[in-house]
Amino acid sequence: MPGRTLRKRNRSRIIGATAVAVGASLALAACGSTNDTGSGSAGGGGTGKVGVILPLLTSPFWQSYNDYVPKMAKSEGVEALKTVNSNSDPSEQITDINNELNQGVKGLVVAPLDSAAIEAGLDQADRKGVPVVAVDVAPDKGKVAMVVRADNVAYGTKACEYLGQHITSGKVVQIMGDLASVNGRDRSEAFRTCVKTKYPKLKVLEIPAKWESDTAASKLDTLLNANPDIKGIYMQAGGVYLAPTLQTLKSKGMLKAAGQSGHITIVSNDGIPQEFDAIRKGQIDATVSQPADAYAKYGMYYIKAAMEGKTFKPGPTDHDSTIVKLPSGILEDQLPAPLVTKDNVDDPKLWGNTVK
Repeated sequence: MPGRTLRKRNRSRIIGATAVAVGASLALAACGSTNDTGSGSAGGGGTGKVGVILPLLTSPFWQSYNDYVPKMAKSEGVEALKTVNSNSDPSEQITDINNELNQGVKGLVVAPLDSAAIEAGLDQADRKGVPVVAVDVAPDKGKVAMVVRADNVAYGTKACEYLGQHITSGKVVQIMGDLASVNGRDRSEAFRTCVKTKYPKLKVLEIPAKWESDTAASKLDTLLNANPDIKGIYMQAGGVYLAPTLQTLKSKGMLKAAGQSGHITIVSNDGIPQEFDAIRKGQIDATVSQPADAYAKYGMYYIKAAMEGKTFKPGPTDHDSTIVKLPSGILEDQLPAPLVTKDNVDDPKLWGNTVK
């Protein structure tokens, strides 16, 4: 979602409701969202090994996704190889794709680091007739059978609306992701647009943090020195930004629990257990739960379908999502991503409450 080192580049994505089980013969056609054309692919009738490439493993979100992959592969009847970690390096990710193709995989499930750079890897797969499903980040160009992703525009909008409903006026900070990723662009622009349109008395200050925890911490420290009257913070990736944000606020004596005078209203994205604990403690107020479990499940479902030669059409699915056609012409299954607050943080259906 520009080469980075593992320690410098942390990416998260962002939200989770438990997916409804889907059988191999799922009748999505009845929902108007699938059309089995019977067209063949390199997948050999849905059989063969599948490579799974991760963007990084330093975020609790991606650690959870990694744990879900073998479970969901088994439930969907997919022979998934051991996951490969691209260590936050888009160039390494292209090499990883090539290595998997050289191993003879019949399908690939990839979480792109860079929406533009991933095209080179997608072209390699296309030349070999190997279908690809993209998870979490949509490519700008290139051929993929499906993008499995939540609506990232909704992430930014939900965060804006929560802050706008709890802060009448004043300064709010947006700690942004990498703008080389469509996720960072979507969340950032949606937040800006929503504030400008609905809450003009709020002033947005921005921190371009590139999914890097160290960058977020240092820039937030500098910003707070110049703006000690901050009233709200939107973190686009809790898996990366939660710890440094809370640590920075604490070091300045600005970490006040919800309900206390001086509390800074904080909204996050991800839905990891650490965010839920922070909500319970009153350290942050809300997060948008990005579905790590559903990303793994439907990544496996769609790659198996692609290997079987199935195609899909825009429209509602039977798992509470909607398939849309992106401006690039690529199809994206936009999975549900609920807002989590103190009112529903203990909901057992949230994936963040099912992992340690």
